[in-house]
Amino acid sequence: MTAAPDDLLEHIATWHAQGKRVALATLVRGGSSLRPIGSQLAVADDGTFHGSISGGCIEGAIIAQALASIADGQPRRRDFVIGDPDPAAAGLACGGRVQVCIVRIDPTGAFEHLLAAHRARRPAALVTRLTDGAMAMVDGDTLDGDLPLTPPLLDRLHEHIAAERSGLLETDPALFVQVTAPMPRLLLVGAGHIAQILAPMARLAGFAVIVIDPRPAFDDPARLPGITLITDAPDAALLRLAPDPRTAVVVLAHDPRLDDPALTAALASPAFYIGALGSRRTQHQRLERLRRAGLATQTQRIHGPVGLDLGGRAPAEIAVAILAEIIQTRYPGSSGRR
Repeated sequence: MTAAPDDLLEHIATWHAQGKRVALATLVRGGSSLRPIGSQLAVADDGTFHGSISGGCIEGAIIAQALASIADGQPRRRDFVIGDPDPAAAGLACGGRVQVCIVRIDPTGAFEHLLAAHRARRPAALVTRLTDGAMAMVDGDTLDGDLPLTPPLLDRLHEHIAAERSGLLETDPALFVQVTAPMPRLLLVGAGHIAQILAPMARLAGFAVIVIDPRPAFDDPARLPGITLITDAPDAALLRLAPDPRTAVVVLAHDPRLDDPALTAALASPAFYIGALGSRRTQHQRLERLRRAGLATQTQRIHGPVGLDLGGRAPAEIAVAILAEIIQTRYPGSSGRR
């Protein structure tokens, strides 16, 4: 189960804007694959690619097939098995069998609407008929594409979107549903040493990370390479960023002048996680201030002291604990075991 990589659509859009033709390979069936069902690899007509299907085992063969699909416009399905006699395929060193569907992606129509939903942070689905590559895009009540969808079929597709579940449609195995959901965000208030560690860790874990800190002493992008740094007041920044149900907010400034307005703004949003750094004493004092401000009920949403109790006290250990709690909160139905 996976949603399409958040930046894969943007890569395809960039290639289209450059006049390149693009094919998209999707893992539709898998045995012992290194990547989950729905993993994708986009290939441009100059051979550049982005994404991953197997972690490297079969990408060379997939790229060759994708270039062929770009050339003739025909979709392809290809099985890869251990011991595949095709030298270009290489086979799967980890064993098992996978099936990949490859389709040329045109810049208009279904893809154009899918990209618009992605940029508006709306989950949507791209449905592909594996037999001929016909596609349709489903974004709420909006439909686009050359694949007819009946009301019962739409109901099933909306279930996939709600669950962010990519895969073959149970009622029609000829249809593959690729759900694209916006990348989860992590908004950090305070650009101190913990943020310097937590921000790149969270980005590696698949979060779009933004750090907010108006203090001049912390206004140095070099301290957070590759991370967006906003120097607005935290409450104003959060109002503009509009945390949604796919957003986590963590206050790390350890300064009530920054933390309290940030928490007040976060509590007014549907953010799925709100955390605050500080000792139990600090947390108690913080909650008392927020209760006096009329937020007694909402304060139950705050995780504080922030992070799972892993026993560590070093900044890197605290960052790990915070990220672990965010991930655990994001998947409330998980047992915590794999």
